[in-house]
Amino acid sequence: MCQLLGMNCNTPTDIVFSFEGFRLRGGLTDHHADGFGIGFFEGRGVRLFHDDKPSAHSPVADLVRAYQIKSENVIAHIRKATQGQTSLANTHPFMRELWGEYWLFAHNGHLKHFSPAPGDYYCPVGNTDSERAFCHILEQLRQRFRHKPDNDTLFAAVAALTAEIRSHGLFNFMMSNGDFLFAHASTLLYYIVRKAPFGQAKLLDDDVAIDFAAVTTPNDKVAVIATLPLTVNETWQQLAVNELVMFEGGDIVRRDVPAHPVYMSAEEGLDIARAAGVSV
Repeated sequence: MCQLLGMNCNTPTDIVFSFEGFRLRGGLTDHHADGFGIGFFEGRGVRLFHDDKPSAHSPVADLVRAYQIKSENVIAHIRKATQGQTSLANTHPFMRELWGEYWLFAHNGHLKHFSPAPGDYYCPVGNTDSERAFCHILEQLRQRFRHKPDNDTLFAAVAALTAEIRSHGLFNFMMSNGDFLFAHASTLLYYIVRKAPFGQAKLLDDDVAIDFAAVTTPNDKVAVIATLPLTVNETWQQLAVNELVMFEGGDIVRRDVPAHPVYMSAEEGLDIARAAGVSV
């Protein structure tokens, strides 16, 4: 099963600390070795890096770590292929334009029998269920709204499309337009919001720690979202099964959560993935 990493914050921030632990899961501390990608929003532009090699040993990942790009919204993905061969065309995150904005999307899971009709505006380049889902979401949004709707209307529309797509299987995903970030859990997705007073954090996958108080200001607010927690000494919150949230400025500002939320353990989530035929 692939793994997701996202960041949403109220000021441009680098993701080097979280990315360093995350990238090691791509072929070193875990076996998600079928490529990786990461996208950074900067104003109206996007810096997008892909490699079809394991992120733990990728020179592209070394470049990202050394560059220390600052962004308010970031989406990263390490891949364990379920549908589609290992190739750059099948590497997340995927990017498309909608309403004059770039959108990024990454997916973790497996969608069975998901073959939406070809769209008028959006078609997959590769052959993954993930890219088909992304194209379907954007196609439906563009068909329904000629111009970008207000955020409440947009969130409701994305929630309805998410419910439709997840009926086909596992649909953990992140999607962002650079202003806000959607995150949805079918199984496992955790988040932490770092804000004043800042403390120290230590990575789970590497012997690396950082004192955030030394590299932040009292006004900073940074949300980090990941398939599994990245640190050992912080309290991560978990999204419920079938919960959709919108992060903006480092906070959850909208959420669609089941009336009786269910939270599964990491092992339960992995068992469900195995039963669905997802490589873990």
